[in-house]
Amino acid sequence: MSSDPYGDRGNKDVSVANPKGTGTAHPVKRGGSAHPAPGGPFLIAEGMTGGYGTGPDILHDCTIAVEKGEIAVIVGPNGAGKSTAMKAVFGMLDLRAGHVRLDGQDITALSPQDRVARGMGFVPQTSNIFTSMTVEENLEMGAFIRTDDFSDTMEQIFDLFPILREKRRQPAGELSGGQRQQVAVGRALMTKPKLLMLDEPTAGVSPIVMDELFDRIIEVARTGIPILMVEQNARQALEIADKGYVMVQGANAYTGTGKELLVNEDVRKSFLGG
Repeated sequence: MSSDPYGDRGNKDVSVANPKGTGTAHPVKRGGSAHPAPGGPFLIAEGMTGGYGTGPDILHDCTIAVEKGEIAVIVGPNGAGKSTAMKAVFGMLDLRAGHVRLDGQDITALSPQDRVARGMGFVPQTSNIFTSMTVEENLEMGAFIRTDDFSDTMEQIFDLFPILREKRRQPAGELSGGQRQQVAVGRALMTKPKLLMLDEPTAGVSPIVMDELFDRIIEVARTGIPILMVEQNARQALEIADKGYVMVQGANAYTGTGKELLVNEDVRKSFLGG
C-alpha cells in the first residue's frame, strides 16, 4: 500500500483535458444578475445577434422559444449556426443584441454556471461524458449542484434508461455511442433541470438507436420538462417536434410546428431531400 493515501485519487481522465498541455486561454465569462421579466414563453431567446469573441456575427436576429412540455427542434444545413444558437441560449457567447428569458427571469447577463443553477441542463454534442468514470459516477457528477438526496432521481434515470442500471459499475468509455449519449442525457437530468438542451444527441448513432433516443426524449418532455434540441436528422426530429426552427446563415428562415415544416414545399426541397 502506498504511503500516500491520496496518491491514487483524482481525475486522471485525459479525455477531459488537453493532452498536449498547450493552448490559448480565454477569459471566463463573469456572470451578471437576473431580473424579473414576466410573461411570454417559458424560454425565449429573442433577437439574438452575436458571435465568438471579437469575430463577426454568426447569429442575426435569431429567435427561439419553447413552452413547458414541448420539444423544440433547430434544424438547417451545416454551418447555419444551429449549435451557436444553442450555445448563445446557454450563455457561452456574449450577445451584441437580444435577450434570453427563462421562467419569467431575464438571464441574459448570467454565466453558463449560473444558468445551470437557474435550471438549464445542457448536453454538448461531443466530450459529454467522463470516460474513465463509471456510469454511476458520471450520474453523480450531474448532481454536483444539489444538496438534497438525489438517489430517487438516479432511480428515475435508470428507469428511463434501463441499460444504464445494468452497466452502472462499468467505465462509461467502454459503452457504445448510443449508451454514452444516454449517460450524457442522464447526467443533465440529475440536476432536475427546468429546461433540457441537447446538441445533436443522435450524431453518429444507428437509426435504431436514434429512434430509441427520440422515444426517451419524448418521455422526458411528457414529464413537463421543455426540450430544445439541435438535430442533423431533420425529418425524424421534426416528426417529434412541437415547434421547429429552420436556420440558414444564422437567422430564422422558417418557423412552425413540426408537422407544418414537414409539409412545407420549400423546406422539403431545400432541407428534407424533397
